[in-house]
Amino acid sequence: MRLDLAIRQATERLQGGARGDARLDAETLLMHVLSRDRASLYAYPELELTPEELSRYNGMLERRLGGEPLQYITGHQEFWGLDLVVNPSVLIPRPETEHAVETALELLRRVEAPHIIDVGTGSGCIALALASELERADVRAVDRSGAALEVARLNARRLGLERIRFAQSDLLAACLPTGPAFDLVISNPPYVGEREADKLPIEVREHEPHGALFAGEEGLDIYRLLIPQAAPVLKPGGWLVLEMGYSQEPSLRELLDDWDEVRCVRDLQGIPRVIAARR
Repeated sequence: MRLDLAIRQATERLQGGARGDARLDAETLLMHVLSRDRASLYAYPELELTPEELSRYNGMLERRLGGEPLQYITGHQEFWGLDLVVNPSVLIPRPETEHAVETALELLRRVEAPHIIDVGTGSGCIALALASELERADVRAVDRSGAALEVARLNARRLGLERIRFAQSDLLAACLPTGPAFDLVISNPPYVGEREADKLPIEVREHEPHGALFAGEEGLDIYRLLIPQAAPVLKPGGWLVLEMGYSQEPSLRELLDDWDEVRCVRDLQGIPRVIAARR
């Protein structure tokens, strides 16, 4: 089958299944099968797929029609310009989380060699982004999931950022005895309320790790644990940076009532996305 015909038929199949941008998904999956870029797909529409390539392509299309996220099918997601490996052990990094990275870089711009810890690192996206920008930073990352840490370590090796120190920990529990040690504690914690589960796209709700999405009925359970844990491990003047849900700013301001200089960062749509507080 010709490449252009395969894409056209795949697009029609995906449109029938109402899964995102059907044409984009069809092209992305074929790029993955053929190890070609998008320009190559358009340059060689007459290319004939081998039976093996067509079989692999059809298998991936079936997975996409079943609701599996595109990133888990290809095993990759870009974040902060970095190509990250992802699988169902980790939350798929989102562009919105880049606002947390931007906030952290702004807050650390005058710290020569900052000590940073990323809590609930998942794929390692935040820690890797910060380490890629801050060559002199001491970056640590923790997660309670051993499977997630395997993915994060793999990404660090692939990107040449093995100086990041990873450890298994339930939030900051493994760090609390150390005393003030960090200039920045940063986290994209689970913040979806269980009662809001039906508002999530089905592919998120049914395929991404539950523990990386949900945090109690209101989505605030992890914040209630992490904020008090962060206080004693931050150096004087250190910052806590948290990604948050669109309606959680008032609740988080209450939890941060005894912190200094609480700031809210909005995304490009004006939605409160990141909250930062100084110790």
